[in-house]
Amino acid sequence: MTLSERNIFFKIGIFCCIAVILLITAASFLTVPVYPEIEENPQRPDYYFQFITGIFLGNSYYAVHTALILSAVFSLVGMILIHVYFERTPTPEILYIAFFAVSLSFEALRLFLPLNFVYNFPSFYLRITTKVLLFARFFGLFSLFTAGLCAAGLDIQKARNAIFIILIAALTITLGVPIDVHSWDTGFNTASGYITTFRLIELVVFITTMVSFLVASKIRDSKEYVNVAIGVILALIGRNILLGTDNWIGCFLGILLLSFGTLFLCSKVHKIYLWL
Repeated sequence: MTLSERNIFFKIGIFCCIAVILLITAASFLTVPVYPEIEENPQRPDYYFQFITGIFLGNSYYAVHTALILSAVFSLVGMILIHVYFERTPTPEILYIAFFAVSLSFEALRLFLPLNFVYNFPSFYLRITTKVLLFARFFGLFSLFTAGLCAAGLDIQKARNAIFIILIAALTITLGVPIDVHSWDTGFNTASGYITTFRLIELVVFITTMVSFLVASKIRDSKEYVNVAIGVILALIGRNILLGTDNWIGCFLGILLLSFGTLFLCSKVHKIYLWL
């Protein structure tokens, strides 16, 4: 993939993120007024951080709504910064980091659930929306994993093949997942099957991505890749918190770690390739 082709994707990503923010703004006028009317839901998100904060804190639909807005803003700001700083820098990893950043904007699809209380959509649309959301989550996760492989020595000429493999892997995971649209948690996630398997996949990807950058540090004799691995850890922890909590602490701690981790890893990747 040439620099010009990659930069076109960056621009498309920026416009898509802007469109998502505009859609969230429009949807907010419909969803926010119905939050006080939504019946109390005892089912809470089952992410790791939620096990800790969920014991002490109640849920807030406004916190979840804010988290969705912050996810879209993170995607937009991240894509703008990536485009500005990497426009002329031939960095193979940054394409996949950009995929990861854009994937967070798809969290806006969770607003489909509160919109259902306004419009009462057919269950088919809720099911499709959930599958698209799951696909985006795994595509973003696998993209960051591929960035680690690039750093560790994956042939950059095989970028198109790598993207195709990521797409197939994410599709394979999400297409056969059973979705229960009548069961949802306070984080606006409809219930899906194989949750334990999904968590295991996320954990394995988390560990292997971190290890890939550490291996790259050894192979390329660059300590900066250790810092990139630290950024990956912070970004993925922040992502997990932001996606899987339903309270204000999770909302702000998640976006803080996600933003700082992504900015930190991008700055270190930029430093590595700046003088090449």
